[in-house]
Amino acid sequence: MSNGDVMQKNKLKAFLIYRMLEERSDEENPLTTNDIIDGLAEYGIECERKSVYTQVDALNELGCDIIKVFTPKRGYFLANRRFEIPEVVLLIDAVTSAGFITPKKTKSLVEKLKCLVSNGQADSLFSRVYVETNSAKCDNEEIYITIDRLHEAISEKKKVKFVYKRRSIDVENKKKYTEKTFRVSPYALIWKDDHYYLVCNHEKYDNLMNLRIDRMKKLNILSDSARPVSEVSSYKDTFDAQDYSSHMFNMFSGEKCSVKLRCALHLQEEMIDRFGPSIRLTANEVTHFETTVDATISDGFVSWLMQYGDDIKVLEPKALADMVKKRAKAILKVYTGR
Repeated sequence: MSNGDVMQKNKLKAFLIYRMLEERSDEENPLTTNDIIDGLAEYGIECERKSVYTQVDALNELGCDIIKVFTPKRGYFLANRRFEIPEVVLLIDAVTSAGFITPKKTKSLVEKLKCLVSNGQADSLFSRVYVETNSAKCDNEEIYITIDRLHEAISEKKKVKFVYKRRSIDVENKKKYTEKTFRVSPYALIWKDDHYYLVCNHEKYDNLMNLRIDRMKKLNILSDSARPVSEVSSYKDTFDAQDYSSHMFNMFSGEKCSVKLRCALHLQEEMIDRFGPSIRLTANEVTHFETTVDATISDGFVSWLMQYGDDIKVLEPKALADMVKKRAKAILKVYTGR
């Protein structure tokens, strides 16, 4: 065997040892030297014990962080992984709770997440994972393709065309769906309130709108250039998704303005959590405080405010206060008939 063949064989041997340690080992389940030799034999590669020691040392010199232990079981395990178990748990929770990912795609993603930990860790961790399969999950299997094409269109600054599906109820209380074709300029994808949205501009209007991605079908990228975001919003050069999302409530579009609120004292933490630690809170009497925030005036914002009942009062602008009054009167009429 030539020197070149020996080098190639050693490289393959090192790669296979690393992959075995990555897939099968962890602190509680180290691989013995015999485990590694047997594993290499599955690939038709003969290996002596001394060669295993040499390959492990070489991998450690490359920064692989392979630990040798003697108790309770003698062997090796890969200590430094790209993802720690708590990080994988967070990814699992995000995937399983996301309503816009179908049950089929959810199971597929969870299976792929197993590759981030050892087989032993995966068996323990994923046995406790519940994959949501009820109606809370969407049934649009095109969503992966849709997301991929939207990213491409945003990158290339092209318009897109798709069919948008909404559910309604007919006079016989049967499920009914309406479909409408949209041509829009896409700017960003935002995951908010357990849904995935496309922020875009409908070519007939001069503003931004938010559309649910799980309701889109048959999406195609057009040759037409997207409208500059500066023509339809206050953003000059690029769309600021973080800023935009921070002012949205239930992803309702509307006009952004300064809002002055009078809040019960116990809502301090909630206001800071929602609007950020930099907002100013000014004491007002013993039981209340005032704060001024930037928000988008919309039905979504009204709904958000009303969940706090009489603990929040809109001081400015008057138009928003009137919207809250109108909603409160409408609710009162439902229950009293007046």
